[in-house]
Amino acid sequence: MRKIGKLAFQRVVIVAFFILLQLVVILSTMVWLSTYRPWINMALNILSIITIVYLLYDRTNSSYKIAWIILILAFPVVGISLYLIFGGRRLSVRQRRRIQTAEDLTRENLRQERITMEALKDVSDPAAVNAAYLYNVSGYPVYDNTETEYFSLGDLAYPRMLEELEKAERYIFLEYFIIGQGVMWDGILEVLKRKAAQGLDVRVLYDDFGCITTLPGRYEKQLAQWGIRAKAFNPFVPVMSGRLNNRNHRKLMIIDGKAGFTGGVNLADEYINKKERFGHWKDSAILLRGEGVWAMTVMFLAMWDSRYGKTEDVSSFKPEYPYRLAGGEGFVQPFSDTPLDNEDVAETVLLNMFQRAVRSIYIMTPYLILDDKITTALLTAAKAGLDVRIITPHVPDKWYVHAVTRAHYEMLTEAGVRVYEYTPGFIHSKVYLVDDRYAMCGSVNLDFRSLYLHFENAVYLFEATCTASIAEDFQNTFPICEEITWRKCRNTGLIQRLFRTALRMFSPLM
Repeated sequence: MRKIGKLAFQRVVIVAFFILLQLVVILSTMVWLSTYRPWINMALNILSIITIVYLLYDRTNSSYKIAWIILILAFPVVGISLYLIFGGRRLSVRQRRRIQTAEDLTRENLRQERITMEALKDVSDPAAVNAAYLYNVSGYPVYDNTETEYFSLGDLAYPRMLEELEKAERYIFLEYFIIGQGVMWDGILEVLKRKAAQGLDVRVLYDDFGCITTLPGRYEKQLAQWGIRAKAFNPFVPVMSGRLNNRNHRKLMIIDGKAGFTGGVNLADEYINKKERFGHWKDSAILLRGEGVWAMTVMFLAMWDSRYGKTEDVSSFKPEYPYRLAGGEGFVQPFSDTPLDNEDVAETVLLNMFQRAVRSIYIMTPYLILDDKITTALLTAAKAGLDVRIITPHVPDKWYVHAVTRAHYEMLTEAGVRVYEYTPGFIHSKVYLVDDRYAMCGSVNLDFRSLYLHFENAVYLFEATCTASIAEDFQNTFPICEEITWRKCRNTGLIQRLFRTALRMFSPLM
């Protein structure tokens, strides 16, 4: 355990050293070129104008563009340099090919059953509109023969994960942003090793940057020794590049195509409160059983195959599903969102939910970094008299992101949105509930990274069995939170308010 931690630490130090070295080279070059300042200033002005014109015509989110424009105008050298390295979502030929491969694989193996869509239209036109949008743009159908179970804590989800893993007979697929050595991962790994030894197809996909401090480099080779096929997503190299932005933030555990977990829970001890980091860690997860899991299976295989040049018969992984499951009430629609296109799928789903709300909008999110569209939807709903409530952490994991989160409170509370901070510790849940009928649960935070830069996944739910459990979780959580009123926001010191305003201006870049 100590050896692994030491290796991870050494890797972080090496990566940080090389990035720092690049910054020193860039700054030294700028100083060396200072003698040519008039010509350089002229070139920077021209480049600034070109960059801003490009941004104005780009299809990127408007709040994101405005933040970059302000940075470029205020600090041309730094702003242009950072934008060229990190700002754009420019696609290489390889990235375009990967997107097309994933889309083709998804649409070849998933089909929308007409009878299911018609049944959804009969009970809710708004839900059917969202479902049709998701299928048309991402290829993921809506299902009605799927059992759902919601877990209000990672502590509750973990035993069920182990229970379902033990039932595996054909394959186990894991895809997580963070895997960390400890009680949780060791328990799961013990099952994976046994199942792999029995001949099951066991695969693990983890984000290399997400695991940079929790796993040693080339950890996939160690897993291979136990018969587990593993890949590090987008291997992190100490080079300043926009590739650093596009992390795999998805969370999937799939067993035989029959049971699938997703939510906010990663595979590390803080997520099940076996290790305390920021007080009590509140997270959530959802378990699907039945036809909806097939979409999650295809989702995993599309990522695995498109990223690593594999070609396999995806249809061979599809199990037989019971004609009708006892607890398969309601509708579920697993889906994924990629940053490498111009379609902000998760945000559009949320906007459709918020704008069609008639009674209430409840949100749990660790980060509250809003763009204009989400802000307008929430403010409009609150001003129209809807019960709009948001739960955020009281104990932050990143102080600067928490400062930006709090910078939004005054505007929201003034309009009538009720804001709560989870006083026992840190909220990591990503759960959205509208009118106690529509819900979304998955890996999607309410911030720019999740909505525009990361690979994400979630499940859209309409009157599913677990929706009542989600509503109950909100009602049980409100009383143990501190409500942040508009008056409290106004009583914040002037310096702190100015600081938060400045952070909020550049929040799209965080």
